[in-house]
Amino acid sequence: MTVPQGTASLPAVASGNLARYYLVRGIVAAAWVAAAFTVGVSSPGAAAILLVSYPAWDALANWFDAQGSGGLLANPSQALNVVVSLIAALAVAIALRTGMNAVLAVFGVWAALAGLAQLVTGIRRWRVFGAQWAMILSGAQSTAAGAFFVKQAGGAKVPTIVDIAPYAGFGAFYFLVSALWLIFANRRRAV
Repeated sequence: MTVPQGTASLPAVASGNLARYYLVRGIVAAAWVAAAFTVGVSSPGAAAILLVSYPAWDALANWFDAQGSGGLLANPSQALNVVVSLIAALAVAIALRTGMNAVLAVFGVWAALAGLAQLVTGIRRWRVFGAQWAMILSGAQSTAAGAFFVKQAGGAKVPTIVDIAPYAGFGAFYFLVSALWLIFANRRRAV
């Protein structure tokens, strides 16, 4: 379908907004990973801020995305993700007083629940936008990583932010792939 110049169909505009959203999510996650491997490993205070900020950012990003897609009531999986991520940010802040094993356990539970919510959101969006395979895969992998984190948290080894950073790195990768996939799909549709 060719859209006359100067106008755009609603799905095309929404798809472009979704691509920009995924791009921002990917860039922020990549910056978080870079910060984790630099200042996070050398400064416990910076690591604590990064660990609390990651689920807090996820809550904000999901809220913002849902607002652009009809609101939280129209997007129950994202509403769940907002609530779970806010609780996780608070729980990480509390768990930091106990130790990194507790933080990793919180991250694990959060990653599993947020991954399930992302999986549902990706499946729901597939019907409208297509190109959601990376988000679906990311949600499934997040759920599996969460289970691994919970198991790992019960071990004797004390984890660090470096043990969590690859999780965010994979998130960055999937968001960037999704953004590029949608951008190219939109360009193909416009031709």
